[in-house]
Amino acid sequence: IRMAKIYTAMGLMSGTSLDGIDVSIIKSDGNKEYTSIIDKYFEYDSKLIQKVLKIRDKITSSEGLKRYLEEIRVIEREITIFHAKAVNETLKISNSDIDLIGFHGQTIFHDSTKKISKQLGDGKLLSQLTKKKVVYNFRQNDLENGGQGAPLTPIFHNVISNKINKKFNLGFPINILNIGGIANITATADWKNLWQIDKIYAHDIGPGNCLIDEWVRKNSKEKFDKEGLIARFGKIDKLILNQALENFNFTPHYKRSLDVKDFDIFFAKGLSLENGAATITNFTAKLIAEGMNYFHVKGQPSMYKWLVCGGGRRNEYLLEKIRNNFEEISIEPIDNYEIDGDYIESQAFAFLAIRSLERMPITFPSTTGCKEQITGGVVVNNY
Repeated sequence: IRMAKIYTAMGLMSGTSLDGIDVSIIKSDGNKEYTSIIDKYFEYDSKLIQKVLKIRDKITSSEGLKRYLEEIRVIEREITIFHAKAVNETLKISNSDIDLIGFHGQTIFHDSTKKISKQLGDGKLLSQLTKKKVVYNFRQNDLENGGQGAPLTPIFHNVISNKINKKFNLGFPINILNIGGIANITATADWKNLWQIDKIYAHDIGPGNCLIDEWVRKNSKEKFDKEGLIARFGKIDKLILNQALENFNFTPHYKRSLDVKDFDIFFAKGLSLENGAATITNFTAKLIAEGMNYFHVKGQPSMYKWLVCGGGRRNEYLLEKIRNNFEEISIEPIDNYEIDGDYIESQAFAFLAIRSLERMPITFPSTTGCKEQITGGVVVNNY
């Protein structure tokens, strides 16, 4: 038996909340072995954030990608240079020598029906600037093969939950709720049962932080609702909330990946900062709870154990409201089990880069809806 090669890989992730870049270095064989070496965060400067927001808002359809091509190129270069600085700085601090970089980029448009997912980030330029092998464009292959192009982290969520189970003996099923800009869930599987890859289920289930962030950004000087304190001081407008929920059609969207553009804060127009935040947070909580529930009814054995990762796990008010939708359920931050919930996605892209390099599958029919398990990620050496 050939011993699997252990790689030292770096993962770069910038989420839809558009605050900056998470950088992680891990050691892994891309299969079951993984240890975290270092995690760092690099905040975007406000000018860069404004530029990305502006271009993201302009692109409402795939035609926009062609129309604003020049503008996209300019900002893509700027984003890539920012990533390169983050890479070089992290390498300096960690004193690590890495084999490759998994580069997610900054999503500005995602539409699985058109098989298009556009992330700002030039893999060739990053490879040139860092003198490292770079893996990028992780979603396209899945889209070409009938998948939704998201979520991509489930295979890594599965590695984490097995690691947690081994150390803390939690027992399966362990479900992971990731609240980033969009919320998604993964039901993980125990490796003891012959590593049942087809038992890992995943779905995007609704907005995560995207609506709350947008409301707070547009109505105050803050970028997000820290710990949910703004919402906590507000009063829920029940009429508006019920109307928004009535107008929202639940089930079909569990079948497809979601983009921040699928949701709108328009329904809260006219409310005060606090009342709007309370109403939107409750709307978000209800959609997340519905998604978790749908999952449960679909025959996932038990849904009582949920580990939360992503920035939304810090929003205490949001978590409270999600819990309120259930009789008995345990939702706790994944950090309780010695895993840093802020860096799971950046670590995941280091892990996915290794799998892409080894041509191992990164998406599965039960996670993205692709026709068969397939690999993804384009590998470049440009130095």
